[in-house]
Amino acid sequence: MWRASILTIFPEMFPGPLGASLAGKALAAGSWGLEPVDIRAYATDKHRSVDDTPAGGGPGMVMRADVLARAIDAVTAPGDPRPRLLMSPRGVALTQARVKRLAQGPGAIVLCGRFEGVDERVIEGRQFEEISIGDYVLSGGEIAAFALLDACVRLLPGVMGREASGTEESFAEGLLEYPHYTRPQLFEGRAIPEVLVSGDHAKVAAWRRAEAETLTQKRRPDLWARRANPVESKS
Repeated sequence: MWRASILTIFPEMFPGPLGASLAGKALAAGSWGLEPVDIRAYATDKHRSVDDTPAGGGPGMVMRADVLARAIDAVTAPGDPRPRLLMSPRGVALTQARVKRLAQGPGAIVLCGRFEGVDERVIEGRQFEEISIGDYVLSGGEIAAFALLDACVRLLPGVMGREASGTEESFAEGLLEYPHYTRPQLFEGRAIPEVLVSGDHAKVAAWRRAEAETLTQKRRPDLWARRANPVESKS
């Protein structure tokens, strides 16, 4: 079973949105497992402190290596094969290709950073890879963890209604997804493109491909450039 352990100072936030919709149904059915871990439970002082002032001075606080190490070691048995991921704005960008690889594995151990960040020694010593969901800063890693887990869980076998749902969507082939339409045929003077109601499946496929390419060139020139010069991503 695909299993996620989430290290956080706010375990009550989970499962949150992961307890609803497709992810929630799959969680209730036992298709995947979620283990929120309270980092504060591994603090040793009466205030359950998990942070301290940054070495060298500066604003904010830093999550302590010793407390985090105890929490991590408590939830990872020797030989645990799951990748260790730290949600961080300075991390490698999360891509659909990486999500697919994660979904095909045994799960993940996810550390949700807070404050100014995490002591570098625990990142190195416990071999965490930093992952970012975008070039912006959140209050903590929990929201990013929701995004990561949702993206993975929806790709697990049996979670989505149709297998094609996972292959005919944005980024599946390095392209943004083509436009979608449904009834009514005419809405506020706008009609569904004729090709989509023609019944000609080859023409429909060609139209969708062309639309996906056009949208990608216009909205994500970075993705389009990568298709023109393909280099296997390690992210």
